[in-house]
Amino acid sequence: MKITIERGALLKSLNHVQSVVERRNTIPILSNVLIKAEDGQLSLTATDLDIEVVEAIDADVAQPGATTASAHTLYDIVRKLPEGAQVELSTGADEGRLQLTAGRSRFALQSLPQEDFPVMAAGSLPHRFELPAEAMRRLIDKTRFAISMEETRYYLNGIYFHAVDGPKQKSLRAVATDGHRLAQVDHDLPEGAAGMPGVIVPRKTVLELQKLLEGNSGALSVGVSETKIRFEFGGIVLTSKLIDGTFPDYGRVIPVGNDKMLQVDGKRFAEAVDRVSTISTEKSRAVKLNIEEGKLTLSVTNPDSGSATEELSVSYSSPAIEIGFNARYLLDITGQLDGAEASFAFADSGSPTLVRDSEDSMAVYVLMPMRV
Repeated sequence: MKITIERGALLKSLNHVQSVVERRNTIPILSNVLIKAEDGQLSLTATDLDIEVVEAIDADVAQPGATTASAHTLYDIVRKLPEGAQVELSTGADEGRLQLTAGRSRFALQSLPQEDFPVMAAGSLPHRFELPAEAMRRLIDKTRFAISMEETRYYLNGIYFHAVDGPKQKSLRAVATDGHRLAQVDHDLPEGAAGMPGVIVPRKTVLELQKLLEGNSGALSVGVSETKIRFEFGGIVLTSKLIDGTFPDYGRVIPVGNDKMLQVDGKRFAEAVDRVSTISTEKSRAVKLNIEEGKLTLSVTNPDSGSATEELSVSYSSPAIEIGFNARYLLDITGQLDGAEASFAFADSGSPTLVRDSEDSMAVYVLMPMRV
């Protein structure tokens, strides 16, 4: 194998694939990236056996071939090369090493046989559809904060994607919850997605996809089966196993009878929550909302460090209510709102609160209150 490629293009692709590779691996080959050169293209593949990322980029292929080398080491070397450098990758008589040459720099990296590299077979992906990359990025950005980190409830460790055939419109829905807050975001149902099964995409896959989609504005092709999901765009193919579990009936926790409506400037509200929560205890992060006609008072009391209050003018004309929330959860939700105004719908101080964005009717958030 012998190829020449510009340093910037190689670095970008290595950055995409190497982040899948775990730093500590009990199986040596999983620390490596598979490097294949043929037909004027360089293909890089990395996997952790649950996720596989393949990226193909144009290269000057003098001699086709394939090998593997340490993903993180190769990335670090290319990252430290001067900008604009031409990088030559080759395997000679010594099959156990990958030679990297750039200018006066020369590296010989230990490699493992490409035959040992595991290939993730996606199998049949009967449900296929396309949607804009920005749409998928929106679905992920607005829900991922609510993914549970609790490994015992593994079925909450991802985003639940499914098709919804509603009375008003059909949509592709993304839902995430950790039991304390819930995010539900819809997008117009793409053609071909109508019969797809509900699938739980793991947290790591979601984060990798989010990184790969940065700056990408083209179409994203999605293939889904009962056990796998595949995303294809811009020369990149990401294949992932799905979480084998049943996502809970989230619809039961979305309140429908909340009649106490509060409208508040989202940015000013978030800033006020952030300020008063400075003295809250690290464990509870509790902030109390005292809401009466036209006025919202935020307050925090910490026996160790003191107290804080801040008042905001709001639109509210229902009976007064006092309710407590985890400040970080409030900030996570307000951070997703695009509109100037945040809309809160309360029932009472012990029931779930509904939060909506004034400019995004297809996004709904639910927040559980806490005693303060």
